[in-house]
Amino acid sequence: MKRLSHIVALAVALTMLAVAVPAVSFAAGPAALEGNRAITVTMFLIVIAITLGIVIWAARRTRTTSDFYAAGSAITGVQNGFAIAGDFCSAATFLGVAGLISLFGFDGLYWSIGPMMAFVTILLLIAEPCRNLGKYTVGDILSFRASPVPVRASIAIVTVVLSIMYLILQMVGAGRLMQLLLGIPYQVSVVGVGILMIGYVMFGGMIATTWVQIIKACLLMFGGLILFILVGVKVGFNPFALFSDVAGSQAIRDWVQTAVMKDAVPRAGFDYGQRFLEPGLFMSNPWDQLANCIGFLLGTAGMPHILMRFFTVPDAKAARKSVVVAMFLIGGFFIMTAFSGFGAALFVTPQLIAKVDPGGNMANLLLAKIIGSEIAPWVGDVLMAFLCAVAFATILAVVSGVVLAGAGGISHDIWVSIVRKGKADQREQLIAAKITSVFVGIGGILIAMASEKQNVAHVGIIAFGVAASGNFPAVILSLFWRKMSTAGICAALLFGTVGAVGLVLVSPTMQYPKVIAASAQKIVTTLEKKQVDGAVLTEKELASLAKARDDYAKNRDGTSILGLDKPLYPMKNPGIASVPLGFLAAIVFSLLFPNKREEKAFDEVYVRQNTGIGISRALEH
Repeated sequence: MKRLSHIVALAVALTMLAVAVPAVSFAAGPAALEGNRAITVTMFLIVIAITLGIVIWAARRTRTTSDFYAAGSAITGVQNGFAIAGDFCSAATFLGVAGLISLFGFDGLYWSIGPMMAFVTILLLIAEPCRNLGKYTVGDILSFRASPVPVRASIAIVTVVLSIMYLILQMVGAGRLMQLLLGIPYQVSVVGVGILMIGYVMFGGMIATTWVQIIKACLLMFGGLILFILVGVKVGFNPFALFSDVAGSQAIRDWVQTAVMKDAVPRAGFDYGQRFLEPGLFMSNPWDQLANCIGFLLGTAGMPHILMRFFTVPDAKAARKSVVVAMFLIGGFFIMTAFSGFGAALFVTPQLIAKVDPGGNMANLLLAKIIGSEIAPWVGDVLMAFLCAVAFATILAVVSGVVLAGAGGISHDIWVSIVRKGKADQREQLIAAKITSVFVGIGGILIAMASEKQNVAHVGIIAFGVAASGNFPAVILSLFWRKMSTAGICAALLFGTVGAVGLVLVSPTMQYPKVIAASAQKIVTTLEKKQVDGAVLTEKELASLAKARDDYAKNRDGTSILGLDKPLYPMKNPGIASVPLGFLAAIVFSLLFPNKREEKAFDEVYVRQNTGIGISRALEH
């Protein structure tokens, strides 16, 4: 119990800090939207207490390396399905997808459909072979018939890079969420969440991580269901009525015209409300949509923290069942999220959502507060506080899984398998895993603290692009292509990863000040011409003109992080180019540097991945 004292102390300190800060206030036209501080802090306390209880329970059961990395392979298929859903549905999903729908309509809905379909790829190609061949990490699968040293070193580096990327996204989101909702300073929020995350992984391992993810998935589904019902009641549970009201909303029409399409003057006969329900507001390039699909479909199947979940079940049958359960849970959740996203656009308005947070991440929270307050003021406070706590639980669950994946890449693939050549005993392996977890977590905290003022939205695109371009070709060809060699695996990981990152750095995802200035200049030219023609600008047009002039002045001489004036690569997601690059590199290098021993070993891989013969049980780990 003593070893958990530091975690408990942190929870108490975090709670006292939360109590000491002022309540959050959202401007909503003439009225004010205030969250009840006492209720919000109580909800956070409950989440922390439940998760700490899980850690204490799991710490007593985490005795071996198998327990730490794979929960002793004793998780059932249904439990693992809930855990996968909890692992996959991050705070960005819960808050971000609803926000995208509330600001960009159909294109946000498109983002909610893509991830759900990704699990078809996992079900048909990945789940069963991974469970039958793997032990703790992706490196176990790739090195089964390849030279372990270069392969494990390569996949460990990529795994750590992906883990840090995902950690940055989640930790920055956590810091901003706590800062906005509770008034806790960003740096304190990041450190507090990070220490809790390290404690969960270090003491509870995969057992604690799994159960935190299961509970979080249940909370997430319940929160989504509440919003679905509240919006449904207001539109008679008729999606057609909801869409009709959305298209007819004057606030949404104004938003599409001025904020999205940047039309200073309305186009004659153009239906801006209907445009909100059509594709292309967020991703106008159809090739960009295709690239996004590729990133989702293949990137999810290459994410180390998702693949690790298949080592926690006893056999391939349970692995398949877990994917099916996860698909239904994630699919149902995204349907509810779509409903709440359009509901937020209609009943909160995109203008208020963007005013509170330009990325739209507070859409669900504002919706809960506004609709709940129509029932009774305290109902709105409770609903918003509950959803805040769910978002907090979501962050804790996801970052714990990501830290575990990163720690496995370093401790198991590099320290145990390469440095110690597999001769480390259980105690040494467990110590190495826990120490590595601490360092991975600290790395995530430090980078997140340094990224406070940075736009990290593109990090998620890089993460999925890297996984789809490097990990996926390496895994899928290792499983199903006889001629795949060590050189091919390393080439796929290297070229796919570097290619994906490089394309993102020269893509529209990055910020190009001169492009912003050009867009602002168009608005200035249009409105100034209107003035010259003798028209009197409305108050809204005058505000748009002032903002456009300011944007032009600030950005006219700037360049991107690489010194570019405009993107060199036209799409936001690198997948359409970097995924073929990863596959091509794997095939070319495998043919240039073949290995007869590895080709012969493919027969064993084929038999094992399809039958499970020789599978390592938890006691044998």
